[in-house]
Amino acid sequence: MFIYFSCLLFVSMTLKQTLREQGIDGRTVEYDDRTEFVADFGPGVDAAVDVVDGTAIVVVGDDQYEFAVEAGAEVFMSNGVLTIEVSR
Repeated sequence: MFIYFSCLLFVSMTLKQTLREQGIDGRTVEYDDRTEFVADFGPGVDAAVDVVDGTAIVVVGDDQYEFAVEAGAEVFMSNGVLTIEVSR
């Protein structure tokens, strides 16, 4: 599985470590105006994400992951791909 997530380095390292422990890989990409982290949970998975009080809650099937995100971060899930973007 591949994961792409956009956020600050500290958060992305924590997220990467949490997901890696579950066998899911992620990638952080730096752009001029934003940082992104992306994670692909695979095709056809039942996955959703919600942000509550600065915590992103990702539910994939029976599994749940929670991690802090920076204020203003954009968090969304599309076709099993989690994306978190933080503007600089």
